[in-house]
Amino acid sequence: MDAPYRIDAQLEQTLEQVFSTAAGLQPGSTDLHFDRKLWATLADLGFTRLTSQATGATWIEAAGLLRAAARHAAAVPVAENDLLAGWLVERAGLPDEPALIRTACIADASGSATGVPWATEVDRIVVLWEAPDGWRVADVPRDDATISPGRDLAGRPTDDVRVDLARAASAAIPAACVREYDLRGALARAVQSTGAMDRMLALSSQYATERVQFGRALAKFQAIQHLVADIACETALATAAVDAAVFQMASGHGDLDWLELAVAIARSVVGHAASVTVRNAHQVHGAIGTTLEHRLHELTKPVLAWRTEFGSLREWDARLTDRIARAGSDPWSFGVRATRA
Repeated sequence: MDAPYRIDAQLEQTLEQVFSTAAGLQPGSTDLHFDRKLWATLADLGFTRLTSQATGATWIEAAGLLRAAARHAAAVPVAENDLLAGWLVERAGLPDEPALIRTACIADASGSATGVPWATEVDRIVVLWEAPDGWRVADVPRDDATISPGRDLAGRPTDDVRVDLARAASAAIPAACVREYDLRGALARAVQSTGAMDRMLALSSQYATERVQFGRALAKFQAIQHLVADIACETALATAAVDAAVFQMASGHGDLDWLELAVAIARSVVGHAASVTVRNAHQVHGAIGTTLEHRLHELTKPVLAWRTEFGSLREWDARLTDRIARAGSDPWSFGVRATRA
């Protein structure tokens, strides 16, 4: 199969230029804050709602955007605003104001949700919940929600939210949309992880080449070569698995069973690759890579945090194992069929 998930070279170059201005963490700080200057630039370029019905862009372009943001540790909710909240607003037919910044979550019957990304920093929170008559979605102003601020491992806002569902203006949404929402979130985190892994590889290669120890560059030591090579291999494998899932999502065929399989493969491969890439990158950098002043932790910590969102590695391994077990006597051809569907 050709590479249908390669984005336009000019768009890729533009994204790299835009995200190279990302502020990242302030020196000595462990808490990330919304980079509003960068967000304003993205909004001017039409990247904050890239896949909205008005633009016609697909998950292929969105993957390029997410990877570029993750490579530069950008503190902007591009996945939450576009691929999750914006998508839900459109699918539910709710009034849409594209200039508003949104995040999304699934709440329980009491209107509570935990670990909602960027809730304290956005204008609105799109809430999904199961009512007695089926699933509903509401676009709730942030000020109408009770928010308890929190942080994830990477220092990003991940807050607990409570909404008065009885007062929220809502619309019905099919249960299939809830399942797709989960898959979209899981895939978005996998895409972001591969972007961060790619930058880890670049930093590790550069550091091994420039750092001299015992009279020669670290890259001359076979043990370091193996560490960097393993990062490269795991990153390539994870990217291939994620690209296959992105292609499935972008195809829009609507078969959620095949999409779930592709996402499960991607999440499993990325989750296991994260262990190797994060460990090896820190081993290559040694002590300097553990300091707040070095940018490595701005890449490794998000990968570990994203691995737990929209399902843990263990959960995705279990879902993948279950799908393969149900394939019967020929699981390998089952996987091939999934990538071609």
